[in-house]
Amino acid sequence: MTAPRIVWFRRDLRLSDHPALCAAAAEGPVIPVYVLDDQGPDHHAMGGASRWWLHHSLESLDASLGRHRSKLVLRRGDAATEIAKLAEETGACEVHAIRHYEPWWRRAQGKLSKEVELCLHDGNYLLPPGTVTTGSGDPYKIYTPFAKAARQCLPAREVLEEPSFSNPDSWPNSEKLSDWNLLPTKPDWADGLREAWEVGEKAALDRLEAWADHVKDYEDDRNLPSIDGSSRLSPHLHFGEISPTQVWDRLSRHTGAGADTYRGELLWRDYAQNVICQFPDYPTQSYRDYDNSLWRNPNRGHLIEEDLEAWQKGQTGYPIVDAGMRQLWVTGWMHNRVRMIAASFLVKHLLIDWRHGEQWFWDTLVDADYGNNGVNWQWISGTGVDSNMFSRIMAPLSQSEKFDAAAYIREWVPELADLPNDQIHDPDDRHRPENYPEKLIGHKEARERALAAYREMKSGG
Repeated sequence: MTAPRIVWFRRDLRLSDHPALCAAAAEGPVIPVYVLDDQGPDHHAMGGASRWWLHHSLESLDASLGRHRSKLVLRRGDAATEIAKLAEETGACEVHAIRHYEPWWRRAQGKLSKEVELCLHDGNYLLPPGTVTTGSGDPYKIYTPFAKAARQCLPAREVLEEPSFSNPDSWPNSEKLSDWNLLPTKPDWADGLREAWEVGEKAALDRLEAWADHVKDYEDDRNLPSIDGSSRLSPHLHFGEISPTQVWDRLSRHTGAGADTYRGELLWRDYAQNVICQFPDYPTQSYRDYDNSLWRNPNRGHLIEEDLEAWQKGQTGYPIVDAGMRQLWVTGWMHNRVRMIAASFLVKHLLIDWRHGEQWFWDTLVDADYGNNGVNWQWISGTGVDSNMFSRIMAPLSQSEKFDAAAYIREWVPELADLPNDQIHDPDDRHRPENYPEKLIGHKEARERALAAYREMKSGG
């Protein structure tokens, strides 16, 4: 009997274009395993929206494995410990896995490699993080030269077909997915997620195929919340139900500004992983040493805490911000242009530390990604290695009008639905409904306060 190989699934919940699965399948029987490890990530254990997605993605993966008369073995606990135990139980001679770069997964990979024969494969990014370097051999810190250099190396490989594989003579014990309580019950707040999303590898491939014909319009439509020309592939990419190589390959037949801009978004995803490889604590530690005196800390006063809660609930009095935050709460996702507006509002209009926003997005986004989330928040706050200047303060009211968000606001802020277009972006006192809140702070006042706080911090006052 040939010894089995364990395939350790994490954020790669697919069977096609899976280098670790292909390698294991070529060598012997395959035992697919997923370990729910809430210990390693600590404060970045998956949030509620991600856990909802994970439940359905694991269900989908298990059903796909069923086509091969296989199944997904589930364990819970410290990932390295559980995988090592499973290898001993089954007599597995190797563990194959796609390499992950979050700091807790790097620690787990190092720990597991001391216990078993761990074979790591690259497959979750267009290029392995750290391989695109400057002329001096250093990793890039700035996106634009990184993306230019990376494009010269792509495509890096061909898409791998779903392999055939054999099964072990006997199966190890598995926990039940339902016992993990990943789905909300008391209360069940996931109606909006169920309505907005189909989860799993097939859903991801179907979504890519349906959207590819619209990529030509992406350059313009991606900025218009009412049209929403985004691909909505981000949660599928995060959970690895589809690989960026598959997306890049599918779009290779498309030319023009839309396709090229979207390829830049895929490269941003790679860039974010390169950043956290260099700075593992990037989603919790500012790269630029901004003094904490710049921020209004919600822990220091109930009025600041109320401002944070108003932002979280979509009750700021700024329609475009409120629409985005309500869309996030209902669907676990927010339009990209609106993400920037809402994030800038928290950091600069309310002067609340970006890390409070990062944590809220981490809990509520179905595509919450350690690298992307941290890099994007530090970009908007001006604290990042490659970031927008703090003094560049987005004007949410004019942004709303510029990008024609009227229909988007009517959908997500129904109390404003009857307002005409010339009022819906910034209702005056005569048109503002009684059940819609006043602005937490005026735009001019917020801008002046933010710039004054920034000047004071820079001067050491």
